[in-house]
Amino acid sequence: MTHGFYVKMDILKLRKFLEDNGHPNFRLKQIQKAIFQDGISSFSQISTLSKDFREKLESEMKILSFEVVNVLEAKDGQSVKALLKIPKCHSERSAAESNPPAGEAGNLDPSASVGMTEYDLIETVLISPKPETWSACISCQVGCQMGCRFCATGSMGFKRDLTAEEITDQILFWVQFLKNKNQKLDTIVYMGMGEPFNNWEKVSESIRILTDQELFGFGSRSLSVSTSGVTEGISKLADEFPQVNLAISLHFADDEKRSHYMPVNKKDNLENLKKALQSYFSKTKRKVFIEYILLENINDSRRDAENLSNYLKSIGNEHLLHVNLIRYNTTSAGLSPSSKARTQAFKEMLAKSHINATIRKSLGEEIKGACGQLAGE
Repeated sequence: MTHGFYVKMDILKLRKFLEDNGHPNFRLKQIQKAIFQDGISSFSQISTLSKDFREKLESEMKILSFEVVNVLEAKDGQSVKALLKIPKCHSERSAAESNPPAGEAGNLDPSASVGMTEYDLIETVLISPKPETWSACISCQVGCQMGCRFCATGSMGFKRDLTAEEITDQILFWVQFLKNKNQKLDTIVYMGMGEPFNNWEKVSESIRILTDQELFGFGSRSLSVSTSGVTEGISKLADEFPQVNLAISLHFADDEKRSHYMPVNKKDNLENLKKALQSYFSKTKRKVFIEYILLENINDSRRDAENLSNYLKSIGNEHLLHVNLIRYNTTSAGLSPSSKARTQAFKEMLAKSHINATIRKSLGEEIKGACGQLAGE
């Protein structure tokens, strides 16, 4: 049993389950194809298996490692957000039981604290930037320790890393969801809750699972990893997955401002980030996406545009740098988005300096599933 709740659809556990029940090796490939590529949501749907065996699988294993609490779909149908309940890991439960909330000391009965200490909540988002094209934004941590002042996830604090299975199961869920619409998932971005490079062991494992042609079968170039600027991670991505896309949440081209709003800059400042990107280009020759959230009267002035242009030019390989301008999506941080007019003016200032930029359409704000809004609610 896993987490003391149920046996999950883990490949190694499934292989052992098949062996223990006397099934040939080819059964594993049949089940893998049905789940990872055909998008079945229950073992009972795998018609190549006997009815008795399907019932045995259904009673003793679960395909997903979480429970779906809620699914919200925007009125325009272009974004969907799922709230997922995942069992806490053992260390989390032990800590919660050792330090119970005030007034509950001594109450260590798990059945009395389900929902309070036994589960964590994460969110994942599906967006359709154009008709019949779908991208999944997935989480890699419960909360985040980066503490960016404009991000709702950062205000949660950090609880734990997700396992590789908990990461890839978010994709499995969306594959199943889209199957019901007779559509398929096109791209995946590690841009949900958490900093991917702070959980690189499990994130890298999840990338291998997603690109395994016998499992999900996604191409490396259909995956993107977004970082707040962890330079060590950028180097690892270049070495291990040179064809996976890289996105940098830059947002400020001034060290003082960036350190104030993004604590990561105190360790990995703009100069260190520049060197990491130069090294990345030398290894991969791949385009990098620069994410820039526009905050009213904070980073949207002419001077800010000049600083950004000069900084990107100092990196070199400007033809491999593309800026995505994003009007800030409101959270509880008390900040305001730049106006549409000011956003357009900022883009035009970048264009005059020959910096490629796009104003990215914000999807998911209606369901609090847009960039920076995920908070496990």
